[in-house]
Amino acid sequence: MGLLTEFKEFAARGNVVDLAVGVIIGAAFGKIVTSMVEQVIMPPVGLALGRVDFANLKWVLAPENPATEAIEEVAIQYGAFINTMIQFVIILFVVFLLVKAINKLRRAEAETPAAPPAPTASEALLMEIRDALKVRPPV
Repeated sequence: MGLLTEFKEFAARGNVVDLAVGVIIGAAFGKIVTSMVEQVIMPPVGLALGRVDFANLKWVLAPENPATEAIEEVAIQYGAFINTMIQFVIILFVVFLLVKAINKLRRAEAETPAAPPAPTASEALLMEIRDALKVRPPV
C-alpha cells in the first residue's frame, strides 16, 4: 500500500475530522476566553484593587537604557501570568462542565433498557403454532 493511499485512508476517518473540528473550535473558544478575561473580568478586578492594570504589572530586573539601544528592559511580567492563569481556570471550568454533561448523557443512555431483539423466523413460526393451538377448541 502506498504512503499516499495510507495517508488518505487515515485522513478520511471520522476521528481525524472530528479532532480537526475540535481543535478549530477550541482555538476560537480560547480567543473568546482571552478577550473575556482581559476586557471584561480584569478591568473591574483592577478597579477594585486600586486601579491596577494587571497586564502591565511586572518586576523590572534590568531597566531599559535609552543611551544604548542594544539593552532592552528585562522584566518578569507577572500580571500577564495572572491573566493567563485566570483564562486557564475559566477554560478548565468549562471543560469540567462539558465532561459532566457528557457523563450525564452517557448515564441516561445506559439506564434506558435496550429493546428486546426481534424473534427469529423459527421463533415466530413457533409462536404462530402456539397461538393457533390456543384458539382451537379442545377435543
